[in-house]
Amino acid sequence: MDDAIEKFLRFKAKFSGALFNLIPVGLRVVAIQGVKSGFYIAMNGEGMLYSSEMFTPECKFKESVFENYYVIYSSTVYRQQESGRAWFLGLTKEGQVMKGNRVKKTKPSSHFVPRPIEVCMYREPSLHEIEDKHRSRKSSGTPTMNGGKAVNQDST
Repeated sequence: MDDAIEKFLRFKAKFSGALFNLIPVGLRVVAIQGVKSGFYIAMNGEGMLYSSEMFTPECKFKESVFENYYVIYSSTVYRQQESGRAWFLGLTKEGQVMKGNRVKKTKPSSHFVPRPIEVCMYREPSLHEIEDKHRSRKSSGTPTMNGGKAVNQDST
């Protein structure tokens, strides 16, 4: 078997179960939440990605459609100090997370193709609710927004 095909099949098998919810939290701004874990993807001040059980400002990413119809995600909080260039989400060919300040928006490592699997209505996560959740953390059940239940359109 061709080496490139073999690498692709290994990569596909390893990451085929990695599903994420893209949750709109503003105009062209999304939160990215793991379907299984309910944790949010966040970027810290060093450009490293981490998972967060709670929605914080570091969990917000600007979603931009690139001219080749790929989608790129950049931190809404952090950017290069000198140039002001945005920090992007990126993966290596092996699927390893790249440091945000090393990722360029023109490189394939930052290009994603979101696919709709199911459309759910969620209540927008609020930074004001974080303090309430933090205080009642012992009684909280699941880390997903609204308990992972779809919100009735009539109630929003």
